[in-house]
Amino acid sequence: MSEYAARNISHTDFILSGFSGSREWKQLLFIPFFLLFVMSVTANSMIIFIILSHRALHSPMYLLICVMAFVDLVIPIFVVPNMFLNLLFNWNHISLMGCLVQMFCIHFFGSVQTTILLWMALDRFYAICTPLHYNEHMRFSAFLKFVIIPMLRNAVFISAIVGLARSLSYCQSNEIKHCFCEHMALVTLACGPIYVNNVVGLCCAFFTLAADVLFIVVSYVRIFVSLFKSGRPSQKAFSTCITHIIVMFVGVIFALTSFLSYRIKNDMSFNSHMVISTMYLLVPACLNPIIYGIRTKEIRQQVIKAMKYLHQVLIFPRDVHLLGRV
Repeated sequence: MSEYAARNISHTDFILSGFSGSREWKQLLFIPFFLLFVMSVTANSMIIFIILSHRALHSPMYLLICVMAFVDLVIPIFVVPNMFLNLLFNWNHISLMGCLVQMFCIHFFGSVQTTILLWMALDRFYAICTPLHYNEHMRFSAFLKFVIIPMLRNAVFISAIVGLARSLSYCQSNEIKHCFCEHMALVTLACGPIYVNNVVGLCCAFFTLAADVLFIVVSYVRIFVSLFKSGRPSQKAFSTCITHIIVMFVGVIFALTSFLSYRIKNDMSFNSHMVISTMYLLVPACLNPIIYGIRTKEIRQQVIKAMKYLHQVLIFPRDVHLLGRV
Protein backbone atom coordinates (compact mmCIF):
# COMPACT_ATOMS: atom_id res chain seq x y z
CA MET A 1 0.00 0.00 0.00
CA SER A 2 2.83 2.43 0.89
CA GLU A 3 4.56 1.71 -2.44
CA TYR A 4 1.30 2.37 -4.28
CA ALA A 5 0.87 5.66 -2.42
CA ALA A 6 4.42 6.67 -3.22
CA ARG A 7 3.88 6.08 -6.91
CA ASN A 8 0.89 8.44 -6.83
CA ILE A 9 3.09 11.29 -5.62
CA SER A 10 4.54 13.50 -8.33
CA HIS A 11 7.19 15.93 -7.14
CA THR A 12 6.76 19.55 -8.18
CA ASP A 13 9.84 20.84 -6.38
CA PHE A 14 13.34 19.60 -7.14
CA ILE A 15 16.87 19.86 -5.80
CA LEU A 16 19.78 20.46 -8.18
CA SER A 17 22.53 18.49 -6.49
CA GLY A 18 25.27 20.12 -8.60
CA PHE A 19 28.90 19.42 -7.74
CA SER A 20 29.63 17.05 -4.88
CA GLY A 21 32.21 17.81 -2.21
CA SER A 22 32.76 20.10 0.75
CA ARG A 23 31.39 23.63 0.89
CA GLU A 24 34.94 25.05 0.75
CA TRP A 25 35.62 23.09 -2.45
CA LYS A 26 32.39 24.39 -4.02
CA GLN A 27 33.25 27.98 -3.10
CA LEU A 28 36.70 27.52 -4.66
CA LEU A 29 35.06 26.10 -7.80
CA PHE A 30 32.99 29.28 -8.02
CA ILE A 31 36.06 31.33 -9.04
CA PRO A 32 36.85 29.77 -12.47
CA PHE A 33 33.18 29.58 -13.42
CA PHE A 34 32.66 33.20 -12.39
CA LEU A 35 35.64 34.31 -14.51
CA LEU A 36 34.28 32.39 -17.52
CA PHE A 37 30.85 33.96 -16.97
CA VAL A 38 32.22 37.52 -16.74
CA MET A 39 34.40 36.94 -19.80
CA SER A 40 31.44 35.60 -21.77
CA VAL A 41 29.03 38.40 -20.82
CA THR A 42 31.62 41.17 -21.39
CA ALA A 43 32.94 39.89 -24.71
CA ASN A 44 29.54 39.08 -26.22
CA SER A 45 27.99 42.36 -25.07
CA MET A 46 30.90 44.25 -26.67
CA ILE A 47 30.51 42.36 -29.96
CA ILE A 48 26.75 43.06 -30.06
CA PHE A 49 27.23 46.77 -29.29
CA ILE A 50 29.99 47.24 -31.88
CA ILE A 51 28.12 45.51 -34.70
CA LEU A 52 24.78 47.21 -34.03
CA SER A 53 26.34 50.68 -33.61
CA HIS A 54 28.34 50.64 -36.89
CA ARG A 55 26.31 50.57 -40.10
CA ALA A 56 29.40 49.41 -42.04
CA LEU A 57 29.13 46.11 -40.14
CA HIS A 58 25.50 45.44 -41.09
CA SER A 59 26.36 42.88 -43.79
CA PRO A 60 25.01 39.29 -43.47
CA MET A 61 28.17 37.75 -41.97
CA TYR A 62 28.52 40.41 -39.26
CA LEU A 63 24.83 40.21 -38.39
CA LEU A 64 25.22 36.43 -38.01
CA ILE A 65 28.14 37.06 -35.64
CA CYS A 66 25.89 39.46 -33.73
CA VAL A 67 23.15 36.81 -33.43
CA MET A 68 25.75 34.28 -32.30
CA ALA A 69 26.95 36.72 -29.63
CA PHE A 70 23.35 37.22 -28.45
CA VAL A 71 22.81 33.46 -28.11
CA ASP A 72 26.15 33.09 -26.30
CA LEU A 73 25.02 35.86 -23.94
CA VAL A 74 21.61 34.31 -23.23
CA ILE A 75 22.67 30.71 -22.51
CA PRO A 76 24.97 31.46 -19.52
CA ILE A 77 22.34 33.81 -18.06
CA PHE A 78 19.86 30.92 -17.90
CA VAL A 79 22.36 28.47 -16.41
CA VAL A 80 25.08 30.16 -14.37
CA PRO A 81 23.18 32.25 -11.74
CA ASN A 82 21.48 29.13 -10.30
CA MET A 83 24.80 27.32 -10.27
CA PHE A 84 26.48 30.24 -8.46
CA LEU A 85 23.80 30.26 -5.76
CA ASN A 86 24.29 26.52 -5.34
CA LEU A 87 28.10 26.79 -5.10
CA LEU A 88 28.15 29.74 -2.71
CA PHE A 89 25.05 29.36 -0.52
CA ASN A 90 23.79 25.84 -1.29
CA TRP A 91 20.53 27.31 -2.67
CA ASN A 92 19.56 24.50 -4.98
CA HIS A 93 15.76 24.31 -5.12
CA ILE A 94 13.85 24.72 -8.38
CA SER A 95 10.19 24.18 -9.23
CA LEU A 96 9.09 21.78 -11.95
CA MET A 97 7.86 24.67 -14.10
CA GLY A 98 11.08 26.59 -13.56
CA CYS A 99 13.04 23.47 -14.46
CA LEU A 100 11.05 22.97 -17.69
CA VAL A 101 11.50 26.63 -18.69
CA GLN A 102 15.24 26.39 -18.06
CA MET A 103 15.37 23.11 -20.00
CA PHE A 104 13.60 24.63 -23.01
CA CYS A 105 15.84 27.71 -23.06
CA ILE A 106 19.08 25.74 -22.70
CA HIS A 107 18.26 23.16 -25.36
CA PHE A 108 16.59 25.59 -27.75
CA PHE A 109 19.37 28.17 -27.72
CA GLY A 110 21.92 25.35 -27.76
CA SER A 111 20.35 24.07 -30.99
CA VAL A 112 20.32 27.62 -32.37
CA GLN A 113 24.11 27.77 -31.87
CA THR A 114 24.74 25.00 -34.40
CA THR A 115 22.08 26.46 -36.71
CA ILE A 116 23.94 29.80 -36.72
CA LEU A 117 27.15 27.93 -37.55
CA LEU A 118 25.25 26.38 -40.48
CA TRP A 119 24.16 29.85 -41.67
CA MET A 120 27.78 31.05 -41.40
CA ALA A 121 28.98 28.05 -43.41
CA LEU A 122 26.40 28.87 -46.12
CA ASP A 123 27.53 32.49 -46.13
CA ARG A 124 31.18 31.43 -46.62
CA PHE A 125 30.11 28.91 -49.29
CA TYR A 126 28.30 31.56 -51.34
CA ALA A 127 31.09 34.13 -50.81
CA ILE A 128 33.90 31.76 -51.90
CA CYS A 129 32.24 29.35 -54.34
CA THR A 130 29.72 31.65 -56.05
CA PRO A 131 31.02 35.21 -55.42
CA LEU A 132 29.21 36.69 -58.44
CA HIS A 133 25.84 35.52 -57.09
CA TYR A 134 26.56 36.21 -53.41
CA ASN A 135 24.23 39.22 -53.13
CA GLU A 136 21.47 37.29 -54.88
CA HIS A 137 21.74 34.31 -52.51
CA MET A 138 22.16 36.42 -49.37
CA ARG A 139 19.43 38.97 -49.98
CA PHE A 140 16.94 38.99 -47.12
CA SER A 141 13.99 37.37 -48.92
CA ALA A 142 16.16 34.50 -50.24
CA PHE A 143 18.03 33.93 -47.00
CA LEU A 144 14.82 33.96 -44.93
CA LYS A 145 14.00 30.39 -45.94
CA PHE A 146 17.30 29.25 -44.42
CA VAL A 147 16.28 30.98 -41.19
CA ILE A 148 12.62 30.08 -40.74
CA ILE A 149 12.78 26.35 -41.52
CA PRO A 150 15.66 25.44 -39.14
CA MET A 151 14.25 27.64 -36.36
CA LEU A 152 10.81 26.02 -36.65
CA ARG A 153 12.47 22.60 -36.64
CA ASN A 154 14.41 23.46 -33.45
CA ALA A 155 11.32 24.88 -31.71
CA VAL A 156 9.17 21.85 -32.59
CA PHE A 157 11.68 19.25 -31.39
CA ILE A 158 12.60 21.08 -28.18
CA SER A 159 8.91 21.75 -27.41
CA ALA A 160 8.24 18.04 -27.92
CA ILE A 161 10.88 16.84 -25.45
CA VAL A 162 9.86 19.46 -22.86
CA GLY A 163 6.14 18.64 -23.30
CA LEU A 164 6.81 14.92 -22.86
CA ALA A 165 8.91 15.64 -19.76
CA ARG A 166 6.03 17.73 -18.38
CA SER A 167 3.58 14.82 -18.77
CA LEU A 168 5.63 12.44 -16.60
CA SER A 169 5.10 11.72 -12.90
CA TYR A 170 8.22 12.13 -10.76
CA CYS A 171 7.91 9.82 -7.77
CA GLN A 172 11.34 8.18 -7.52
CA SER A 173 13.26 11.17 -6.17
CA ASN A 174 13.27 14.95 -6.39
CA GLU A 175 17.07 15.23 -6.59
CA ILE A 176 18.32 16.14 -10.08
CA LYS A 177 21.93 14.98 -10.34
CA HIS A 178 23.03 18.00 -12.29
CA CYS A 179 23.74 21.71 -11.84
CA PHE A 180 21.00 22.69 -14.30
CA CYS A 181 17.84 21.11 -15.75
CA GLU A 182 19.16 18.89 -18.51
CA HIS A 183 16.51 16.76 -20.24
CA MET A 184 17.71 13.25 -19.33
CA ALA A 185 18.79 14.32 -15.83
CA LEU A 186 15.13 15.15 -15.12
CA VAL A 187 13.27 12.35 -16.93
CA THR A 188 15.37 9.60 -15.32
CA LEU A 189 13.56 10.53 -12.09
CA ALA A 190 10.17 9.54 -13.57
CA CYS A 191 8.41 6.51 -12.10
CA GLY A 192 6.94 5.39 -15.43
CA PRO A 193 8.55 4.26 -18.69
CA ILE A 194 10.65 6.89 -20.47
CA TYR A 195 11.16 5.01 -23.74
CA VAL A 196 9.28 7.65 -25.77
CA ASN A 197 11.26 10.47 -24.12
CA ASN A 198 14.50 8.68 -24.95
CA VAL A 199 13.56 8.12 -28.60
CA VAL A 200 12.33 11.70 -29.10
CA GLY A 201 15.49 13.01 -27.42
CA LEU A 202 17.66 10.96 -29.79
CA CYS A 203 15.61 12.15 -32.79
CA CYS A 204 16.00 15.73 -31.60
CA ALA A 205 19.79 15.32 -31.39
CA PHE A 206 19.94 13.67 -34.82
CA PHE A 207 17.68 16.06 -36.71
CA THR A 208 19.07 19.25 -35.12
CA LEU A 209 22.68 18.92 -33.94
CA ALA A 210 23.80 16.04 -36.20
CA ALA A 211 21.96 17.33 -39.28
CA ASP A 212 23.40 20.84 -38.93
CA VAL A 213 26.93 19.48 -38.39
CA LEU A 214 26.57 17.26 -41.48
CA PHE A 215 25.49 20.20 -43.66
CA ILE A 216 28.31 22.34 -42.22
CA VAL A 217 30.90 19.68 -43.04
CA VAL A 218 29.54 19.34 -46.59
CA SER A 219 29.66 23.12 -47.04
CA TYR A 220 33.28 23.37 -45.89
CA VAL A 221 34.32 20.40 -48.04
CA ARG A 222 32.81 22.16 -51.05
CA ILE A 223 34.67 25.34 -50.05
CA PHE A 224 38.02 23.52 -49.80
CA VAL A 225 37.46 21.78 -53.15
CA SER A 226 36.61 25.12 -54.76
CA LEU A 227 39.75 26.75 -53.32
CA PHE A 228 41.99 23.95 -54.58
CA LYS A 229 40.39 23.98 -58.03
CA SER A 230 40.92 27.74 -58.30
CA GLY A 231 44.69 27.18 -58.30
CA ARG A 232 45.19 30.12 -55.93
CA PRO A 233 44.00 28.99 -52.52
CA SER A 234 43.55 31.83 -50.04
CA GLN A 235 45.49 31.50 -46.79
CA LYS A 236 42.94 33.70 -45.05
CA ALA A 237 40.00 31.57 -46.27
CA PHE A 238 41.75 28.35 -45.17
CA SER A 239 42.61 29.81 -41.77
CA THR A 240 39.05 31.08 -41.21
CA CYS A 241 37.35 27.84 -42.27
CA ILE A 242 39.70 25.56 -40.30
CA THR A 243 39.31 27.71 -37.17
CA HIS A 244 35.51 27.58 -37.48
CA ILE A 245 35.62 23.78 -37.87
CA ILE A 246 37.89 23.31 -34.82
CA VAL A 247 35.66 25.45 -32.58
CA MET A 248 32.54 23.68 -33.84
CA PHE A 249 33.92 20.20 -33.17
CA VAL A 250 35.14 21.13 -29.68
CA GLY A 251 31.59 22.24 -28.80
CA VAL A 252 30.04 19.17 -30.45
CA ILE A 253 32.37 16.77 -28.60
CA PHE A 254 31.47 18.36 -25.23
CA ALA A 255 27.75 18.24 -26.08
CA LEU A 256 27.77 14.63 -27.32
CA THR A 257 29.82 13.43 -24.34
CA SER A 258 27.30 14.97 -21.95
CA PHE A 259 24.35 13.76 -24.02
CA LEU A 260 25.49 10.14 -24.40
CA SER A 261 26.71 9.72 -20.82
CA TYR A 262 23.09 9.24 -19.72
CA ARG A 263 22.43 6.61 -22.38
CA ILE A 264 25.66 4.58 -22.40
CA LYS A 265 27.14 2.78 -19.41
CA ASN A 266 30.38 4.47 -18.39
CA ASP A 267 32.69 5.02 -15.43
CA MET A 268 32.67 8.81 -15.64
CA SER A 269 32.62 10.41 -12.20
CA PHE A 270 29.73 12.65 -11.21
CA ASN A 271 31.87 15.81 -10.99
CA SER A 272 33.52 15.06 -14.35
CA HIS A 273 30.09 14.88 -15.95
CA MET A 274 29.15 18.20 -14.36
CA VAL A 275 32.31 19.88 -15.67
CA ILE A 276 31.78 18.60 -19.23
CA SER A 277 28.11 19.60 -19.21
CA THR A 278 28.96 23.10 -18.00
CA MET A 279 31.88 23.46 -20.41
CA TYR A 280 29.76 22.80 -23.51
CA LEU A 281 27.63 25.77 -22.49
CA LEU A 282 30.34 28.17 -21.25
CA VAL A 283 33.40 27.42 -23.42
CA PRO A 284 31.72 28.25 -26.78
CA ALA A 285 30.26 31.40 -25.20
CA CYS A 286 33.82 32.50 -24.32
CA LEU A 287 35.57 31.36 -27.50
CA ASN A 288 33.03 32.48 -30.12
CA PRO A 289 33.56 36.25 -29.54
CA ILE A 290 37.28 35.71 -30.16
CA ILE A 291 37.04 33.28 -33.09
CA TYR A 292 34.12 34.90 -34.92
CA GLY A 293 34.47 38.44 -33.64
CA ILE A 294 37.88 39.77 -32.65
CA ARG A 295 39.73 37.67 -35.26
CA THR A 296 37.64 39.45 -37.91
CA LYS A 297 39.66 42.49 -39.02
CA GLU A 298 36.81 45.04 -39.19
CA ILE A 299 35.43 44.08 -35.77
CA ARG A 300 38.93 43.96 -34.26
CA GLN A 301 39.60 47.51 -35.45
CA GLN A 302 36.42 48.76 -33.77
CA VAL A 303 37.25 46.87 -30.56
CA ILE A 304 40.71 48.50 -30.48
CA LYS A 305 39.15 51.94 -31.00
CA ALA A 306 36.65 51.30 -28.20
CA MET A 307 39.40 50.10 -25.85
CA LYS A 308 41.55 53.16 -26.62
CA TYR A 309 38.60 55.48 -25.96
CA LEU A 310 37.80 53.67 -22.71
CA HIS A 311 41.44 53.98 -21.68
CA GLN A 312 41.34 57.72 -22.37
CA VAL A 313 38.14 58.09 -20.36
CA LEU A 314 39.58 56.25 -17.37
CA ILE A 315 43.08 57.82 -17.42
CA PHE A 316 42.41 61.34 -18.78
CA PRO A 317 38.69 62.04 -18.20
CA ARG A 318 39.19 65.84 -18.27
CA ASP A 319 40.88 65.73 -21.71
CA VAL A 320 38.07 63.62 -23.13
CA HIS A 321 35.49 66.04 -21.74
CA LEU A 322 37.29 69.05 -23.28
CA LEU A 323 37.67 67.20 -26.59
CA GLY A 324 33.92 66.50 -26.60
CA ARG A 325 33.21 70.22 -26.06
CA VAL A 326 35.49 71.22 -28.94
